[in-house]
Amino acid sequence: MAAPGALLVMGVSGSGKSTVGALLASELGWKFYDADDYHPEENRMKMGKGIPLNDQDRIPWLCNLHDILLSASSPPFVNRDVASGQHVVLACSALKKAYRDILTRGKDGAPQKRDEPGEEGELAEVKLLVVYLTGSFEVISGRLRKRKGHFMPPELLQSQFDTLEPPSAPENFIQISVDKDLSEIIAAVMKTVK
Repeated sequence: MAAPGALLVMGVSGSGKSTVGALLASELGWKFYDADDYHPEENRMKMGKGIPLNDQDRIPWLCNLHDILLSASSPPFVNRDVASGQHVVLACSALKKAYRDILTRGKDGAPQKRDEPGEEGELAEVKLLVVYLTGSFEVISGRLRKRKGHFMPPELLQSQFDTLEPPSAPENFIQISVDKDLSEIIAAVMKTVK
């Protein structure tokens, strides 16, 4: 398969998104973004109090992440033949299909047109491969109980499993169990990307 413009490493909190994403970015020589770094302070405070985020909390955050992905993974408009674009890896829960659609196509999941000088209003869509890290509630909650210093408390894990809509066709995705060794997870993704 041709390399996507971006990898989305997704799953519930504690599935290993940040660790896997950072390792993949390093291995591939791609730029790494952790979606947690882009949560507004209000979202962090809400989760810190044990209150799950809702769509109204997540959608502006996801739109911001789409803009970051689009600007990072799109070639410059000038001298397009020379530039290849920067590939990126994003670690983000992206629990619902609608959230992944926003990451790919922007707000409302509708492709937006880019209007740059000399361009014909090209569709602003990110070519994304979803890496879905999956595991049982028991395994992931055990990981969360050991994690220190994160704003997402283990008590919110059930709400994430309740919200989760695993990727399915026609989404471009691979599913990998968190029961595998980290090296096996990285190798499986690398085999798919290269």
